[in-house]
Amino acid sequence: MFHTEVMQNTNKKALYAELLDQTRGLLSGEHDLIANAAQFSALIFNSLTQINWAGFYLFDGTELVVGPFQGKPACVRIPISVGVCGTAAKTRKTQVVHDVNTFDGHIACDVVSQSEIVVPLIYPDGTLLGVWDVDSFIINRFDEDDCFGMESLCTQFMSSLRHP
Repeated sequence: MFHTEVMQNTNKKALYAELLDQTRGLLSGEHDLIANAAQFSALIFNSLTQINWAGFYLFDGTELVVGPFQGKPACVRIPISVGVCGTAAKTRKTQVVHDVNTFDGHIACDVVSQSEIVVPLIYPDGTLLGVWDVDSFIINRFDEDDCFGMESLCTQFMSSLRHP
């Protein structure tokens, strides 16, 4: 179900706190990358409003390759430093894009997407696992609360994995 208004910031903070608890429980005791990524994607996609895609791009040593996700079919491969996902992977910094139409080099996997947040996923030793990507059909969907919330969720996700 899509809502037409962005949630209030206080509601976002409470929602992300609840999602963090749910993530801890959902991933507890499981260390498989694909299983945890699939569960995480489903949880976030079905818990946040006004999003149309949520999933992973995993680094194969050369480029980002689509991993578990929820939403319409997506681009399969993304070069490092290209688009929002490639930029997040290269800079290793979260990218919050209020309007993808103004992001130089944006890759339009789904023309409905209007805003995006991408969090790089990095093991404690500095190795890049990939990125967590969430798209919205609304301009300005993501803000600082989403950035903090998504980064916290991704930290919890990464702590569930064993570094190969």
